[in-house]
Amino acid sequence: MENFGYIKIAAVSPPLKVADMEYNAEKIIEFAKKAETNGAKIIVFPELSTTGYTSADLFFQRKLLEKSTESLNKIKTFSEEIKSLIIVGAPIETSGKLFNAAIVICKGKILGIVPKTYIPGYKEFYEERWFASARDLTATFFSSELLGNDIPISTDILFRFSGFPEAVLGIEICEDLWTPNPPSSYQAPHGANIIANLSASNELVGKADYRKDLVIQQSARIISAYIHSSCGVNESTTDLVFGGHAIIAENGTIIKESKRFERDGEIIYGDIDIEHLLHDRAKTTSFGESIRESPKKDFRFIEIPNFDVGRPSGRVTSLSRHIDPYPFVPQNTLELDKRSEEIFSIQTAGLAKRLESARMNKIILGLSGGLDSTLALLVAVKTCELLKLSKKNIYAFTMPGFGTSKRTKSNAKKLAEALGITLEEINILKGVTVHLAELKHKGAEDVTYQNTQARYRTMILMNKSNQLHGIVLGTGDLSEIALGWCTFNGDHISHYNVNASIPKTLVKYLVNWVSEQKEFLGAQKVLKDILATPISPELVTVRQARDKKTKIQETEKLVGPYALHDFFLYHFVRWGSSTSKILFLAKLAFQEAKLPLGSLASKSKFTEAEIKKWLKVFITRFFKNQWKRSVMPDGPKVGSVSLSPRGDWRMPSDAEVKIWLKDLK
Repeated sequence: MENFGYIKIAAVSPPLKVADMEYNAEKIIEFAKKAETNGAKIIVFPELSTTGYTSADLFFQRKLLEKSTESLNKIKTFSEEIKSLIIVGAPIETSGKLFNAAIVICKGKILGIVPKTYIPGYKEFYEERWFASARDLTATFFSSELLGNDIPISTDILFRFSGFPEAVLGIEICEDLWTPNPPSSYQAPHGANIIANLSASNELVGKADYRKDLVIQQSARIISAYIHSSCGVNESTTDLVFGGHAIIAENGTIIKESKRFERDGEIIYGDIDIEHLLHDRAKTTSFGESIRESPKKDFRFIEIPNFDVGRPSGRVTSLSRHIDPYPFVPQNTLELDKRSEEIFSIQTAGLAKRLESARMNKIILGLSGGLDSTLALLVAVKTCELLKLSKKNIYAFTMPGFGTSKRTKSNAKKLAEALGITLEEINILKGVTVHLAELKHKGAEDVTYQNTQARYRTMILMNKSNQLHGIVLGTGDLSEIALGWCTFNGDHISHYNVNASIPKTLVKYLVNWVSEQKEFLGAQKVLKDILATPISPELVTVRQARDKKTKIQETEKLVGPYALHDFFLYHFVRWGSSTSKILFLAKLAFQEAKLPLGSLASKSKFTEAEIKKWLKVFITRFFKNQWKRSVMPDGPKVGSVSLSPRGDWRMPSDAEVKIWLKDLK
């Protein structure tokens, strides 16, 4: 059994009393107990948490240092009762100097001491008055009658977990992060993928956002989890106020963030995904190369013995982090608008460059009245505006066949009229019927019947591109490409595909966003109706059901819900997750899922049986249809997931899917 690479972290900002070490030790123990009870494996406390950061010249008092050591001993003794790793801040005196240090404690033993490297002595900070930099440390081991002998002390210490050796912990303290070269930037290339920052960061107007940005950026830069735990409002307020800002981030994303100014202290929890970090480090080859630029420094690895991160007890069943059921769709309106504008700009810039390099000024596309061709057309219109070309240079062809519905045909015509483009109708029934007869086809609405229509349409478009001296604009989206839900040498092929890395769940929101832009308001009514139309390839005969309603071919009833397939695609390609992990995450994501930003998605909740059924379909089709992706047309990458064989996804077309299917059993 496994925990899918997750480790639960707690970042704690406990209440304290300045220079009351007994009280502070009690609170550290109290909050550590609570965190361990809630499943935290690593518990991070603030800088100088045994004494209080604001003890000032009291740091020179022998009694304060003695009592701090006694507090550490009390915490060390308590740690025998729990299985978690505790990291606390305390003053440590050695080599005739005083150091601001992080103390790593586990199972009744102090495993290591990491002193602060960068000691601020500017503006409101006077740490240089009391503490020496880690650079001034001459000893490599620390001994104390109470705390133990030969305890490693240095900034060259990394901690490896015996129960999960892929996870490696590095430590820095407050100001270390705010410098041009944080210690974590050197720890990460040597293996650290969890960074604990024990902090005492005071509050100023706007500083919290800046602090959060630092944590986000550093976690992204070093592809690590980053735990920032700062002291709170119980510190001295003689000149400063501290807010207790705790942050857990992972590779540029906030997992959890505390409220500030909590008077009774606070704990936040977050499950960090080591598998995600290992995946991105392996893919980002420049990360591995960065070790060449790191100082020639030999890190000491301290093994944390018999450390249980959860694997032996079985699979994790819940997570202290949000699993987004719609990973391609931003969950707030402002971000969605910003993202949509950026994506639309990427699409238009890509198409504009292709037209210029091809020395052509005409765009040919098939307009079905469905979502994908609608988005491609909207991009074409914007591109013509960008290049100062007439919209009449866009030649759209509606090519009704056996399965074309009145609704989509009508919408195609209305959209072309509203946008002022050139539209021509070419009925393919006669040509397809003749060709099927040539094939001696028996009339069944089978794959041959359907693919003949798709290829016939593409033949018309390609021939029209020769006739008009233009390029055929592709319309297929990322979800269809992943599933192989396209006809090879039919809608699969084009001269340039602006939708190639747009997943179906996002296509809807892009079309909706465009419909609300000033220059497209004239087409808004028809665009809204297109959004409300069921997704269909329209390749089989339209029939009337008993209730007199038109019965059409519906894609999601055939291959499964795009909400699920896009979720599977994101986690399989973006993170390299196993199918069992994807199933686990999908169960969490869709058990309480809400429709993203309204009702453009058709369904938000799925049972485990439904998820498993469609995950098998997804992974089978994904492997089975790689050969189509190997010859897919050019198209712009717009997000973190792309299946271009020239860039993001290179996979043998004859790879076996067996182990991924077996993982689901």
